[in-house]
Amino acid sequence: MRNSLRALRSAAGWTQEELGRRLGVSRQAVNALETEKHDPSLDLAYRIAAVFGLAVEQIFENPHG
Repeated sequence: MRNSLRALRSAAGWTQEELGRRLGVSRQAVNALETEKHDPSLDLAYRIAAVFGLAVEQIFENPHG
């Protein structure tokens, strides 16, 4: 699923490790999300949105149009 996670993380000045700590996941999980090798669970997508203060739709592109 296309997302703007890398750009948001970079704009916040966080490393993948720092974002992972804030989300309760590993640095490797953050990398997999940023490179679109893994789609987040609904719970994780909402945690990501909360960390950045955005709606889920502002971070993740709807693959179904």
